[in-house]
Amino acid sequence: MSEKFDALIAEKDKAAQYMIDEITHICKDLPKRDPGSEGERKACEYMADVLRRDCGCESVEIESFDENPGAFYGWIHITFTLLFVALGFFRLGTGPAAYVVSIVLILLALLLALLEFGLYKKVVDFIFPKKTGTNVTAIKSCTGECKRRIFFNGHPDAAWEWPANYIGGGILFEGLIIIAAIGSIWYLVLSILVLAQGGASDIVWKLSTIGIIFVPFWIYMYFMWNPYRVVDGANDNLSGCYMGIAVLKAMKDAGIELENTEVGVILTGSEEAGLRGAKAWCEAHKGEYQDVPTFIYSYDTIYDPKYLLTNYRDLNATVKADKDVSDLFMEAAQELEVVCNKGMVPPLGGATDNAAFAQGGFRSTGITGLNHKLESYYHTRKDTYTNMNAAGLADCYAVSVRVLDKFDQGAKQEA
Repeated sequence: MSEKFDALIAEKDKAAQYMIDEITHICKDLPKRDPGSEGERKACEYMADVLRRDCGCESVEIESFDENPGAFYGWIHITFTLLFVALGFFRLGTGPAAYVVSIVLILLALLLALLEFGLYKKVVDFIFPKKTGTNVTAIKSCTGECKRRIFFNGHPDAAWEWPANYIGGGILFEGLIIIAAIGSIWYLVLSILVLAQGGASDIVWKLSTIGIIFVPFWIYMYFMWNPYRVVDGANDNLSGCYMGIAVLKAMKDAGIELENTEVGVILTGSEEAGLRGAKAWCEAHKGEYQDVPTFIYSYDTIYDPKYLLTNYRDLNATVKADKDVSDLFMEAAQELEVVCNKGMVPPLGGATDNAAFAQGGFRSTGITGLNHKLESYYHTRKDTYTNMNAAGLADCYAVSVRVLDKFDQGAKQEA
């Protein structure tokens, strides 16, 4: 491997501190960064200037896109309102028509949940206010003929607060959602039974009464997130944004120029609104970057070094990441003896922007550094610049540099 890249890896702690300092500035001095907000835009503009001024990127484009960020959580209100109406038809219905309506409403509620959260589809977006999101694409050119291209990606927006995570982390948060979902299935099955039997038997009616215990969990879903509080998002996901920036800055400071490999950073806004920025980027750049092998590494929440993970599946485990892109990160980690496991973003785990890139036809993978059994800092006020993990950042940075080194070696061989 290249000695010049070995020198960058040796200074991984310095790079981690640079990331923490920059992230601290954004969290302290710029507005909150909810999807489609002024804060998201200003953070993108600031990092675009850093990429241009401190990282040697000759091409830096700031792109806007239309979105309806309220839809990603707003569908929950629609879903559970449908469930409450269905419950009313079930409990007060006097004939088969009422139970048919109940079944239809529950199925619509579940379908909406599957499409909006399970698959991140834009089903009810048009109902919610339109806002403008922001993306950034920055590229450091090579000195000779381009044979390969690599992008490091992160999302600059931050999440709305999840209050339940303060108490029990992901176990409580996901548990409440699962119980609410079981309640919907409960009444769907009972509605089908009543319709099939031509009326409600005593046992079915007793079961429907017992099912009222699910109502508090349905009510909770209206307040699952706090729309009035946007967290700092230092780890989720300024850490991901600065991974590529730190690599490029270290290269510029060391005077490293690559002959056959372009290196870039993509900042895709509004990930917390359902990968909206990454989806918009894929639409805007459809058919581009196909001239040479192009890899995208999408970083999200780089925190605890023992949880560094290459996600071979994404979007609730429904989307495959590119195997070659994923394997390269694993190989680099093994060479450096950095702990990194193979895994996936599990069901109910949401997604990284990698899912949108993969669906858009780009070769990508998702790199995370968090416990997928979510901890109390995730989407809470604890995700701030005073709660970052320098060792986690340093390890991921080192592996990323080695990935670039190995990728560039391939470009040289092809030249």
